Amino acid sequence: MSWLRIIGRPKAICVEILGNVQFIGETLPKFRQKVSVFSKWARHRGDVRNFKGFVPGFGKIRGGSLTILMLPWLAHGHISPYLELAKKLTTKRNFHIFICSTPVNLSSIKPKLSQKYSHCIEFVELHLPHDDLPELPPHYHTTNGLPPHLMSTLKTAFDMSSNNFSNIVKTLSPDLLIYDGLQPWAPSLASLQNFPSIEFTPMGAALTSFSIQHLKNPSVKFPFPSIYLQDYEAEKFNNLLESSANGIKDGDRVQQCSARSCNIILVKTSREIEEKYIDYLSDLMGKKIVPVGTLVQEPMDQKVDEETWIMKWLNKMERSSVVYVCFGSEYFLSKEQIEEIAHGLELSKVSFIWVIRFPKAERSTRVEEVLPEGFLQRVGEKGVIMEGWAPQAKILQHSSVGGFVSHCGWNSVLESIKFGVPIIAMPMHLDQPINARLVEEVGVGVEVKRTGEGSLQREEVAKVIRDVVVEKIGEGVRKKALKISDNVNKKEDEEIDGVVEELIQACTGRGI
Repeated sequence: MSWLRIIGRPKAICVEILGNVQFIGETLPKFRQKVSVFSKWARHRGDVRNFKGFVPGFGKIRGGSLTILMLPWLAHGHISPYLELAKKLTTKRNFHIFICSTPVNLSSIKPKLSQKYSHCIEFVELHLPHDDLPELPPHYHTTNGLPPHLMSTLKTAFDMSSNNFSNIVKTLSPDLLIYDGLQPWAPSLASLQNFPSIEFTPMGAALTSFSIQHLKNPSVKFPFPSIYLQDYEAEKFNNLLESSANGIKDGDRVQQCSARSCNIILVKTSREIEEKYIDYLSDLMGKKIVPVGTLVQEPMDQKVDEETWIMKWLNKMERSSVVYVCFGSEYFLSKEQIEEIAHGLELSKVSFIWVIRFPKAERSTRVEEVLPEGFLQRVGEKGVIMEGWAPQAKILQHSSVGGFVSHCGWNSVLESIKFGVPIIAMPMHLDQPINARLVEEVGVGVEVKRTGEGSLQREEVAKVIRDVVVEKIGEGVRKKALKISDNVNKKEDEEIDGVVEELIQACTGRGI
């Protein structure tokens, strides 16, 4: 059907339009209701291009597709799950998805979008104001490499981009907005322009419910004793929720974003991992919590990866004999932490791959300068140090890998669970301590215990690595990791199907 202005016989044209529109999931009463709306519109000789305002979901008639606009927070650990969700959705139904972020962030994820998705997933640049904030040039319009003292400024700039985002919304005229938990202005814009919005949090349900309860009732103890914070962690966690930008506390942003979502909230998790926390979060929020699965990125360029030296090195090792060590893309270990981990690896006598990253200001630092003297010579071919980046998913999939020394960022936890690799948990900050407690509760890993001040001890590092990867005591963890992995992978299609149905219902007016 072509776009045109109605100037002829409204009733006849209305019938013709109805004959060419296929409404997804339509019931007879709903269809009759829309016939009535069509008739009202036709009597007023409206413009078809503006008809969407009369009834939610009209956008589906454009080639039978729904247009979704996604707006994640400006962190790679948030943008990547949004991209993976977009991929999953477009393989299930005829969705056209726009992912909106800053140019510096989009440039980092464009290589992850293969040609097969180019017709249904597009990137839209969101430009933050930098003339008013000269201390935040465009290369700092991301959390990756952002100096900590500029985090509040980045959130303020994100808030100030709401007018630019409003123009994007008007141009794209989406059927649905999927947004993150730090921009309460986004769902408000959607409401003003009369289309639904749904929050998608790329965090776990345990962490989210723990945070929401703390914000609503800080004096009430969390009802699940396995999830807790040590004293040295609690202060940092409270400071995180109390931190503010543009006059708004992060804790308030989180609550406002959840409250403004349609009657559902999407969460990056699976019922196989967090069933009771999903249900508890639903009770706290008064909304349906819909798990979207692990959203782990499938390794790309597999033939190239197979030929890399790290894969060849792994191919020489015995099954489940190697531990992979990585602390994420945005956390940098202190020299003291590096030394304790290095000594722990050496004492464990377990082969390892260790990814070490340095802040941009320290990129000229040589690995040898931060490792204990003689460490590389002593471990010899039993250990590999990789600077900056490693094909994490590909490594975790390899049969030689038997453990993952992880900071327990949520994306890394779910990668490990998906591939059935036990976790040696060393949380550092943010959500990681809660995730580490969950890992132990579910039985897919063991946390490295620390001193009362939160310091790592090499002997404890070595003990937990050996327990998980080598010793008989770790058999239960290894078996549980494989069992949970199998269950989670079997549920993935079912979970995404559930998400698709919820999104369609929201766009047809039943989820608002």
